[in-house]
Amino acid sequence: MQAFSDRVAVITGGAGGIGLALARQALARDMRLVLADLDAQALESARRQLGADPARVLLHAADVSRDADVAALADAAFTRFGAVHLLCNNAGVGFSRLATEHSAADWEWVIGVNLFGVAHGIRHFLPRMQAAGAPGHVLNTASAAGLVSTPGMSAYNASKQAVVALSETLRAELQAQQSPIGVSVLCPAWVPTAIHASERVRPPRFGHAGDASAASAAYAQGMEHAVQAGRLSADDIARIAFDAIAQQRFYILPHRRIAQAVAERFAQIAQAAQPQTAVAPETP
Repeated sequence: MQAFSDRVAVITGGAGGIGLALARQALARDMRLVLADLDAQALESARRQLGADPARVLLHAADVSRDADVAALADAAFTRFGAVHLLCNNAGVGFSRLATEHSAADWEWVIGVNLFGVAHGIRHFLPRMQAAGAPGHVLNTASAAGLVSTPGMSAYNASKQAVVALSETLRAELQAQQSPIGVSVLCPAWVPTAIHASERVRPPRFGHAGDASAASAAYAQGMEHAVQAGRLSADDIARIAFDAIAQQRFYILPHRRIAQAVAERFAQIAQAAQPQTAVAPETP
């Protein structure tokens, strides 16, 4: 997908962080925009920050872990604009605990948003995008955690590695169909966003996380510090992502050192070697 002007972008998790930065990049390329997020008030704030023409922006509150919410989002997008050309399955939450301290509800929340949110987006948007026969693109936001496994983040790592696998599978299927729809998977390392504070938007049906042990608390604190220390901003990540989409690149690794960590991990796998503790690098 190389032409963006007057095309339609749908961005989940669009009220802040990388999602809001993707929206800025889309508007800078003269795209029309469907911005989705769990928090309706945050969406209104995002629209004000963007300063976009209201006629070119649709705000839609949605919980992407709910299939019905994503179905309604797709209906709203196609009803308003008649087409979708760029689908950014970006909504995500972070959670840091020892693997033994993840409750069933913790797993359901993290997997529900990070993985099922992507799956629901693909299911409800992609068939309509394909039916239109026009060039388009799907951008799935994974993480460096989709390629290396950082301790203290079991559910997050599992969800993001699943997003990478889903994206790889989808790309192969679309290529076999000779579809005009491209796919990219975005795998940034630490970026200064509010993902470390995701518990604040945890839906009530998933309850609250239980008390953390000292070890889990230390991992959570480390995650917060790493996020805040990230050297690439959300706007940097969004610009890199749009450049990659235009170039039809599948793997998007904005932080250069990730490639080294990935190579080391797969070398260990190929050699059936003992894995080394992996920590996603924060430097570009």
